[in-house]
Amino acid sequence: MSYPADNSASEKRQPRQSRLVKAALENARFGRFDVTVRNVSQTGIGGQGPHSLQNGERLTVHLPGHEPMAGTVRWVCDQRFGIETDGEIRIAQLRSAHGGTVPSADNSIEFRIVPPPRVVAKRPGLSLGAATPIDPRKSDWRQR
Repeated sequence: MSYPADNSASEKRQPRQSRLVKAALENARFGRFDVTVRNVSQTGIGGQGPHSLQNGERLTVHLPGHEPMAGTVRWVCDQRFGIETDGEIRIAQLRSAHGGTVPSADNSIEFRIVPPPRVVAKRPGLSLGAATPIDPRKSDWRQR
């Protein structure tokens, strides 16, 4: 990839922050569908989704904590993509929409120890306990 010699401020790439965020995209071909955003900058997102997008395609980006904003697909590799948004992405606001961290399953489920199930095996000829105490010095084969 080559950049112009003057390296003007509008041509410089924005710094990215690694984020794992669920978002949605919407366009005319696929309607609205969920995607996973992997990195975010002030002017765009990178992520992956269930559909292969096309370079230059216009769509609507739905990010948590933000109003829907228009965007343009800038690069595609299989089902991964990079989108330049028309509006500014406020990364602090995106972080606060998730409580500062990625929610985990442990936060929503209380921890408890569950005892193993008790199964009584009913098989012919099997006794689960002795009815009378057995003298270890005597054999029971004579009693049969």
